Amino acid sequence: NGAVPGEQGKQDKSVKRGNWGNQIEFVLTSVGYAVGLGNVWRFPYLCYRNGGGAFMFPYFIMLVFCGIPLFFMELSFGQFASQGCLGVWRVSPMFKGVGYGMMVVSTYIGIYYNVVICIAFYYFFVSMTRVLPWTYCSNAWNTPDCAGVLDGNLSIQAALNLTHLLNATQKRTSPSEEYWRRYVLDLSDDIGNLGKVRLPLLGCLSVSWVVVFLCLIKGVKSSGKVPAWPPPGPAPWVWGDAASQIFYSLGCAWGGLITMASYNKFHNNCYRDSIIISITNCATSVYAGFVIFSILGFMANHLGVDVSKVADHGPGLAFVAYPEALTLLPISPLWSILFFFMLILLGLGTQFCLLETLVTAIVDEVGNEWIIRRKTFVTLGVAVAGFLLGVPLTTQAGIYWLLLMDNYAASFSLVIISCIMCVAIMYIYGHRNYFKDIEMMLGFPPPLFFQICWRFISPAIIFFILVFTVIQYRPISYNDYIYPTWAISIGFLMALSSVICIPIYAIYKVCRSEGDTLLERLKNATKASKDWGPALAEHRSGRYAPAFSPSTESHLEVQPLQPEKGRSEVAAASPVHGSNGSAHNQDSRL
Repeated sequence: NGAVPGEQGKQDKSVKRGNWGNQIEFVLTSVGYAVGLGNVWRFPYLCYRNGGGAFMFPYFIMLVFCGIPLFFMELSFGQFASQGCLGVWRVSPMFKGVGYGMMVVSTYIGIYYNVVICIAFYYFFVSMTRVLPWTYCSNAWNTPDCAGVLDGNLSIQAALNLTHLLNATQKRTSPSEEYWRRYVLDLSDDIGNLGKVRLPLLGCLSVSWVVVFLCLIKGVKSSGKVPAWPPPGPAPWVWGDAASQIFYSLGCAWGGLITMASYNKFHNNCYRDSIIISITNCATSVYAGFVIFSILGFMANHLGVDVSKVADHGPGLAFVAYPEALTLLPISPLWSILFFFMLILLGLGTQFCLLETLVTAIVDEVGNEWIIRRKTFVTLGVAVAGFLLGVPLTTQAGIYWLLLMDNYAASFSLVIISCIMCVAIMYIYGHRNYFKDIEMMLGFPPPLFFQICWRFISPAIIFFILVFTVIQYRPISYNDYIYPTWAISIGFLMALSSVICIPIYAIYKVCRSEGDTLLERLKNATKASKDWGPALAEHRSGRYAPAFSPSTESHLEVQPLQPEKGRSEVAAASPVHGSNGSAHNQDSRL
């Protein structure tokens, strides 16, 4: 698994934290983490909106110059230190706020992501019937504006000329849309009007959290078992959409990649894994695009309308457009069961890693034997808290809050966190130090291409994504509903709550650091802590070797040139390089 020659006798396992059962589990779990609902309900829509095949060129360029390098950086970062998103910042303690920011982002995403999964569970259960409940307009929740594709109440003339019916009925709503809005959600008229809790959704939410907890009850070892185009838009928007999709799809800056890699063996070839997982994620997006739009194209042809009339993204695609298309297929309940089962698996793969990110950060931060033995109870506590925080999202106004969190909690804040992480590792800790760490771990330094990307290209692309996100910003809306100002303000507060962790902790760390001047305090706060490096003593060689290990003492032993002089004089004259690269005398160490 990439072990360095001469170290065959080392077990390369962490008995205290645990490791993956085998490398396939890590790869499958990481693929499940990266491949999520966005691959199904966001990428196909962006590809359609930006010219189809024309979108693929900037998409793959961004994958090569930003996606894979950032993925490799986070995997190597977590694997080298064998720590979660908080513990790794021993590399530069002042930036530990980046880890707290990752935890806040993962908390927000984990809350609303499981609500989406619970809705998929609901549709999965109601699909177990002979006729899908959103097939016809003859139900109690339907309105006179409902016009079903297969509705038997349509007139003969309308049935023969469905296109004319659609054009004439400006307010036409599909049975699937009315089922979604008027029955599943029982949607209220305002985000402030929570209404009542939808008990079926609450029950499915509990099922979803129970499944997540049971799959993580034994730690990470158990999670690995689940595994016609329009003309393109303006060029900057195409490149911006491509960069944003790559960045968000791979799950960078969530903390999950660092957490998953922290359970690898020290000499695992994470360089190979990062390429495999990144390419698999993007290939899945392309495959999903073919699958989704083959169905939507069939639906548009059946209705006699343009594809743009049925193309949608997000919940509109998963719970309105695609379910309506399923009613046109033979044995539609079977295809509906399979589709929503796929959504459940896609969501759970990401949710596992989000929960494990929080649990690992808490356990690693406390770090004593007591909490390590009770990690199952920590997992249970986080799951219960996530369930309770998700209850408001199952109310009649829940979808408004879910979309608010989706648009603000994990948007530009992720870009800022990732940019600061790149700067901290490459320019504060030092790119030469990090490249030596990777060489010590893998047996070879990172390729020149990745060195250039980490130092220059990737930070520039991340900054471009940030600028693009700000320029492209539009106030959030849901269909015809415009969010009030106070709700948008809450959204910005959620976004800032993760970013604000970085300066707050930096100020705290500088104030607590030793030094008579501000500059000295800054230097001490950014300097790598003494316990930074490989977690296992057997891997702490070279500049990470303990001061009094036998190998270090034999290496530092100096043969006296003049026998009459004491060993202390010779030792005092010989400079020794410490773990932070600074030179000092051996007598000062003693």
